[in-house]
Amino acid sequence: MVKRIAVVGLALLGVWSCATLPPAPPAFFVQDLPAEATTRLRLDDRIAAEDAWDALKSGRPELARKYLMKLGTASPIREAGLAYVDLFNADLAAAEARFRSSIASSPGMVPSHVGLAQIYESRRERDKVFDEYREILRLDPANRWAAPRFEALRGELVKDSAAAARTALAAGNRETAKREFLKVLTYDADSMDAHLELARIYRQEKNKTEALLHFKAAMESGTQDQAVLREYAEFLAESGELGQSLDVLEKLAAEAPKDPSVGKRVEELRAKLGVYEIPSQYDAIPALEAIAREDLAALIGVRFEKDLAATGGRTEILVDIATSWAQRYIVPVASLGIVRASVNHTFQPRRIINRAELADAAIRLIVALQDRGARFVPLVEERRIQIADVASDNPYYPSITKVLAFQVMTLTPDRKFEPERTVSGEEAIRVLDIIERLAK
Repeated sequence: MVKRIAVVGLALLGVWSCATLPPAPPAFFVQDLPAEATTRLRLDDRIAAEDAWDALKSGRPELARKYLMKLGTASPIREAGLAYVDLFNADLAAAEARFRSSIASSPGMVPSHVGLAQIYESRRERDKVFDEYREILRLDPANRWAAPRFEALRGELVKDSAAAARTALAAGNRETAKREFLKVLTYDADSMDAHLELARIYRQEKNKTEALLHFKAAMESGTQDQAVLREYAEFLAESGELGQSLDVLEKLAAEAPKDPSVGKRVEELRAKLGVYEIPSQYDAIPALEAIAREDLAALIGVRFEKDLAATGGRTEILVDIATSWAQRYIVPVASLGIVRASVNHTFQPRRIINRAELADAAIRLIVALQDRGARFVPLVEERRIQIADVASDNPYYPSITKVLAFQVMTLTPDRKFEPERTVSGEEAIRVLDIIERLAK
């Protein structure tokens, strides 16, 4: 009995020794061949490529090599497959070279990008890994192997670069901080925090162009953080974008009506941008065939607002402008005596003006600008000017001769000034354009 058991045992041992263990699956991921890469192959080559990939996935590199060698030497599938064989043999340098060769001849070869990503993972070259993940997802947006790895790695890279940037910023090293925040944007182009921090740095450096670029990118995230929106609005205001700043602040005021500082800032900007509150009246002036005194005051007030900023002089009291759309411009223009009010403190805002009155306002504007440092040089001597339809005793004669001397206004071919003719919006704007050019 014992002898029989021994014989059976030896027989089983012999059978076991002759059996082949199933190969272990590869320690790395083998990406399926893309359908577009195989459908172009001849039938024999397609069968060889599919057999090679089955062998790779089942952990039999030498069998895979056998099938791959049936493909032409220029085949990107052959190069990619042999690169995976090199991975089995732990020859990373050879695998990397073959994967790159495969991509060079066929940029859409996703398996080669997957192989490169795994090589860079083993070397902990995170930026290279990130680039390969991104390329895989560009070629194959639904790639299940790359997608979760890409998101996890992106989160790590963003976190590390943001931390490095803030450390540099705390140490006063703005250049390093900028470099690290820009790295964050290479990983996540929509990072509101990175755009906002860069905007703040560039704002400190007085680089308005770059600051505005990053502020706008940060705002595209749709943030509702009121402190951030207020910061953006203030930057727009200091950059001269008063209209945009007002838009942001008005939205803030609607959302936080109890914040008096926002309301106060809104009123300040509205005071500076009065023209934006009355676009229909102001914008209609150029098309008017005959302008009124309020139109002329508005044209001067808007065009020369900075040049004629209040200097603490008297403020004209006017009793008939309460309903005029140009009220805010009439007061300073009348106070400076450019468009004069009557002795009874009326301005008559809707009274149509003529060319003589425009000449008078033009000369008074020139004098006001000269008082503030502008230089005007007459182009013609006043004594040489002869006007056929304006007598020397006309109260507007001095103003008319002066505007003609500066060539701000001109005579007709028969030397007439036509002092009683009404003034169109286009003509008034042309006169102010000339004065503005001469004042520079």
